[in-house]
Amino acid sequence: MLDIKFVRTNPETVKQNIKNKFQDEKLPLVDEVLELDARNRAIKQEVEALRAEKNKISKQIGAMMAQGKREEAEELKKKIAENADRVESLSIEEKEVEEKLKKDMMTIPNIIDPSVPIGKDDSENVEVERFGEAVVPDFEIPYHTEIMERFHGIDMESARKVAGNGFYYLMGDIARLHSAVIAYARDFMIKRGFTYCVPPFMIRSNVVTGVMSFAEMDAMMYKIEGEDLYLIGTSEHSMIGKFIDTQLAEEELPKTLTSYSPCFRKEKGAHGIEERGVYRIHQFEKQEMIVVCKPEESPKWYDNLWQNTVDLFRSLDIPVRTLECCSGDLADLKVKSVDVEAWSPRQKKYFEVGSCSNLGDAQARRLGIRVKGENGKYFAHTLNNTVVAPPRMLIAFLENNLNEDGSVKIPEALQPYMGGTKVLTPEK
Repeated sequence: MLDIKFVRTNPETVKQNIKNKFQDEKLPLVDEVLELDARNRAIKQEVEALRAEKNKISKQIGAMMAQGKREEAEELKKKIAENADRVESLSIEEKEVEEKLKKDMMTIPNIIDPSVPIGKDDSENVEVERFGEAVVPDFEIPYHTEIMERFHGIDMESARKVAGNGFYYLMGDIARLHSAVIAYARDFMIKRGFTYCVPPFMIRSNVVTGVMSFAEMDAMMYKIEGEDLYLIGTSEHSMIGKFIDTQLAEEELPKTLTSYSPCFRKEKGAHGIEERGVYRIHQFEKQEMIVVCKPEESPKWYDNLWQNTVDLFRSLDIPVRTLECCSGDLADLKVKSVDVEAWSPRQKKYFEVGSCSNLGDAQARRLGIRVKGENGKYFAHTLNNTVVAPPRMLIAFLENNLNEDGSVKIPEALQPYMGGTKVLTPEK
């Protein structure tokens, strides 16, 4: 959410930013916000004047009553009653105006960083850098669920009976591999100085609207019927929410946390053949990282965060690349974002396994996360990034570590989490 003062003084900048994000349908909101803001300030001024007048008249009534001028005093009392009615009417209007103003302000997208490439959608994202050699072996690599089935490692049919489409059972070595990756990612981030946390897996609506746009909320979140609670789509939601309505001492920053959680997502819409299996599902587990920092430090932390993911994947012998998200692919609260994509030797292309985002002060402004420094109070900057999400990570891991005989090698870094196992051998 933008600062209303910024919108008031830079309406054309806000409109151009909306155009850069190809959201022209939101352009009328800027003028509507300016009108609502003007009306809101006018109401406050009138209410303040009426209350000042009431105080003045009250003193006059007291003086008249002391002088025995009861009739004049009664006339002034009528004036106070009229003012009170007007104040009540204005207060009702003020509440309505402020609610509409807040909703509009939360719909207008954040100002993107000048370095963000302009483009309509993810097809216009820009490759930044590749890490590791993308190899295509001289033997055929099966679809990831077929690899798992060779280890009796997945049961999607039973999961459909139990929970419907978009769920799965992981079994045996594949389930162990899944847990090993999560544990390794946890320790990887702890060694990099992040504090480990297991957060709540449900959050209230004020936290939901604080961390994401209305469009994201509708597309992603599962609502708990009869409760003011939502299942989290990523632990970033509850991790940033941890700081709601807090005032942080400047010397305490940055706050660097890494968290484990299950994640729940609606995943609306039809998906292609490559998004079958465990690629796009309603429930998965993830290791996340978040940072709360001073505004001037957020660009540095942005680079540190995506580099952590690159380093983790490379430590497991998985080639990756970074992809700068264009303006049209940025969620409304984001200032800048980069996707980390892993190499798929079966598809002979990269696919997304994580996303790193700098949200500026958008979430902090919505959630009231302030910093107290030498020069006064200001809103913090927040950032988040996927360390690893094993469903997609498993796809990349299995394809890149598959041997011609169907076995899967375990990279040295992961072996301690697999009981020293160096190779997984299929059962069929």
